[in-house]
Amino acid sequence: MTAIDRQSGALRPDLEFIDPQARRQYLDGKVAAIVAHAFEHAPAFARRMADAGLTPADIGGVDDLARLPLLRKSDLVELQKKAPPFGGLSHLTTAGLRRVYVSPGPIYEPAENSLADDRWAQAFYAAGFRPGDLCQVSFNFNLAPFAFWLDESLRQLGCACLPAGVGNGEIQVRAMKDLGVTGYLGTPSFLATLADKAEEMGLDPRRDLSLAVGFVAAEMLPESLRQSLEERFGMIVRQSYGTADVGCLSYECRHLGGMHLAQGCLTQIVDPDTGLPLGPGQPGEVVATVFNPAYPLIRFATGDLSFIDETPCPCGRTSAKLGRIMGRVDQMTKVKGMFVHPGGVRQVVDKFPQVAAYQLVVERQGHNDVLTLVCEVEDDSGGHDELKARMAAAMKDILRLSGEVRLQKRGGLAPGCKVIDDRRKWD
Repeated sequence: MTAIDRQSGALRPDLEFIDPQARRQYLDGKVAAIVAHAFEHAPAFARRMADAGLTPADIGGVDDLARLPLLRKSDLVELQKKAPPFGGLSHLTTAGLRRVYVSPGPIYEPAENSLADDRWAQAFYAAGFRPGDLCQVSFNFNLAPFAFWLDESLRQLGCACLPAGVGNGEIQVRAMKDLGVTGYLGTPSFLATLADKAEEMGLDPRRDLSLAVGFVAAEMLPESLRQSLEERFGMIVRQSYGTADVGCLSYECRHLGGMHLAQGCLTQIVDPDTGLPLGPGQPGEVVATVFNPAYPLIRFATGDLSFIDETPCPCGRTSAKLGRIMGRVDQMTKVKGMFVHPGGVRQVVDKFPQVAAYQLVVERQGHNDVLTLVCEVEDDSGGHDELKARMAAAMKDILRLSGEVRLQKRGGLAPGCKVIDDRRKWD
């Protein structure tokens, strides 16, 4: 059998290897075009421009975007309340859509009839996925767009998808073995769980399974975990960065050292207070402009902190790289691929008037995130099993994450303490 080259080349060499000056001209043209389109077809964007005293003639390229205020996730929630279903940011009706996704908020996101965006496919190719791979997607095919994006992007690349979803470890391992699955897409912690499950079943993950490449996302990937996974399976493990709102923004190549900016969108680092772009190496907020005429999110602030690294990469890609995610602009925390924010925690606790004070603690046990909702009540002497069960169910319903509930007497939590206490440490 001929060995597959999983190291060289790129999906879009016309953009990934392009001269930086030519890329800037390309981006200037795309920015001007999407602004003109959104101004004509998205009433909420036209109002945003008018409020800033701007017309499309004022936005001729990338530099001019700084004149436009940032768009935040909270803005999407308010816009959709005022103008359902899509907040005046899409001209399409449901008759012209392939799907409608739902993100916490709730926020409703339209998906055009065919996926033209190939940014996730760029990430897959850089990770080593190749046409003919059978790829097991272990993300949740439920409401949110991510797993569906991956499925369609694999098709763009010429790969087949096994839509496994979350959980069912033994079934997933059996499918990997029986079908000769070569690619994995999911969280790194679940891939580690599958290695453990395979060994419980008497299998050697490296010898008895066929995994060659892994694309992991939605969680932090410590280098110790990456090395463990690559050794246990004998595979390549790479990651990317993006959000459910704007899709893939950056991805790793074989040389690591940061994530190349995905081509087909504009990713910038800005000062969270002023919105002005920052230079290479300066930490700031990740802001994206996507060139999607069906749902043009322009100057969308992700809330994540990072920086741009312009060090040339040996792989030949000429785009800058996004540095590691350094945290959140506000108190929001990403846990198991889901953003948890203080308002969501408050929604949980508001259902239980017995609670006088509370804090959500996020910790790391092994390679897994663990949530504990610490609640102070007047009486913690016992008999609260039913209350804790109901609170845990409310967490799962509202935050879409499972966690433990710990009750304690009043006075243990400091007055004015953070609603979310993220105690995770990454090596």
